[in-house]
Amino acid sequence: MVATAGARVVVNERPAGCSMCGGPVRVLKTVERGVATREHGMFRPNETVYVCAAGCHPPGRTHAIHRATSLTSRVLPGRTVGYDVMVRVGLLRYVEYRQRDEIRALLEAEGIRLSTGTISGLAHLFLIYLERLHLARADRLRAALDADGGWPMHVDATGEQGRGTLLVALAGWRRWVLGAWKIPTERADAILPRLQWVTRVFGAPCAAVRDLGHAVTEALDELMVWLGIIIPILACHFHFLRDIGGDLLKQRHDQLRELVRHWKIRTHLAALARELSRDLGPALAEAKESVVVWQEHVEQGHRLPEGVAGVACVRALAQWVLDFAADGQDDGFPFDRPYLDFYERGCKMRRAIDAYSRRPPATREVARALCRLGRILDPLRRDEKFTRAAVSLKMRVDLFEKLREALRLTPKTDSRTLARTVAPTVKQAAAELRDIRKAVLNLRRWLKANRPKRGPADDRRKAFDIILRHLQVHGRYLWGHEVRLSDKATGPARTRLVDRTNDIEEGWFHGMKHSERRRSGRKLLAQDMEQLPAAAALARNLRCKDYVELVCGSLDNLDKAFAELDRQKDLQPIDAERPDRTVHAPLDIDDLLSASLPRADRTLVRAQALETRILAAALSRAPAQVMSSSIQP
Repeated sequence: MVATAGARVVVNERPAGCSMCGGPVRVLKTVERGVATREHGMFRPNETVYVCAAGCHPPGRTHAIHRATSLTSRVLPGRTVGYDVMVRVGLLRYVEYRQRDEIRALLEAEGIRLSTGTISGLAHLFLIYLERLHLARADRLRAALDADGGWPMHVDATGEQGRGTLLVALAGWRRWVLGAWKIPTERADAILPRLQWVTRVFGAPCAAVRDLGHAVTEALDELMVWLGIIIPILACHFHFLRDIGGDLLKQRHDQLRELVRHWKIRTHLAALARELSRDLGPALAEAKESVVVWQEHVEQGHRLPEGVAGVACVRALAQWVLDFAADGQDDGFPFDRPYLDFYERGCKMRRAIDAYSRRPPATREVARALCRLGRILDPLRRDEKFTRAAVSLKMRVDLFEKLREALRLTPKTDSRTLARTVAPTVKQAAAELRDIRKAVLNLRRWLKANRPKRGPADDRRKAFDIILRHLQVHGRYLWGHEVRLSDKATGPARTRLVDRTNDIEEGWFHGMKHSERRRSGRKLLAQDMEQLPAAAALARNLRCKDYVELVCGSLDNLDKAFAELDRQKDLQPIDAERPDRTVHAPLDIDDLLSASLPRADRTLVRAQALETRILAAALSRAPAQVMSSSIQP
């Protein structure tokens, strides 16, 4: 194929008759252009174009043109690349998350040379075709969801630093993205029309799972009124627990953090560790081995070694306090309380220093370093603010862990352990949900019975009230996960469980952002999320085998499915000039007005000419009479 690159190919397919009247046709012109497809490589087809001899023409056109099917089924209209090339570019960009230069190199290895600009245009065009195909196959997708007995809707939005907010409606049991839109902010009036579109196209869901945000909550309530039906609207247990944890622990945890910063304890510990490292110099490697020997001989008692080994031990003690993050589970706040872990490590180390000081080391450098470490940690024991904040935080952590245990939301499970776990049956999972509900109700009764009524236990009473208030507001949205399937369900089961958390969508967002970070190499994705089209969310459906089978059979047939969309011409023409336009949810003018500073406005507002005009007006001097008249009421 590479050897025949640039070959001239004659394409002459004379139709039997006009497609409109059936009469004879005549030659209109011959067209020759360079074309690139993965099937044939790069070649130059010389195509003969025919028109009706009687002059038939469809509305809005001057001729009834008849093109060669062998070309129109392979080459994008108005372009010089094939459908298969566009599909290859789109899959590499939005499914495998490759960079443009990588895509260009892979295509060149296949004998196709494209510029990076052309690759970007094809990637955007791929999303337009994919969105049209998703809409064209909506009947098949809806039939599959009906055969499941319905579908639970998981609704959530994500963004990066307030930019590029992406709203996604996901079918929980199938893990399909049914709709994705860019919205200015999480507002109910921006979310509701999108959810209404999803229900019109794919049917009403059997349940809805949401976080505790006011916008999504209000939008779902209004959606139920609009649909005229009642379905379970479930609050995510994880978001419920995290919201309580934030209200319960944040204030005290922030107090600990500010105290640590005020006394500069972490700064001084890091400076001590660096200074001791410099003092050890070339002997650092040997000194580390001495630390290993010292920590293994516990029978020697609470005593530090002499000389270089003792200095290395003090350095290791300071580093142990700084390594407080190791006590967490990498679950994030409020599930991890890093500054409480730092406080507890510091207090343990200060008591240990007292023990080591009873038999002080004879080496002056070691004794001085140990004394300095003790002085750095002294505020943890001397400042009463530390003690009050830590005691209050520990009490609140105990309450939070009681609720976490009742909800059975454990820390992250190791992937190998999870792989060996047998998935519970519907009956077992329903029984577990009943046990969880019973445990939460028992905790609620315990909180009411043990809530301090009066006296000095004001902090404990406020902590109890925080949990009780959340249970009162969100309690009715925490249960009802066992839903009855519709009569269209094909399986023997009559009921099915909805996930009690929104981890499906949270994990979906995490996977997409992780892939984008790997592609771009950027930690902050504010610009990437702002530029990313909403239809990129649909591209992740192509990882679902059942979705691919319904829309095109297999990924190898995706280019043929796109070509069929153009051939049928039942849908509106593809708008190649607006690759970021959303077909099923056009941007409303209210969205533009409510956005803080859209990208298009940013270019206008930051223009140097505008700043020059403003400065010129600000520095100008108006006549006294004009100024006096301008300030009159």
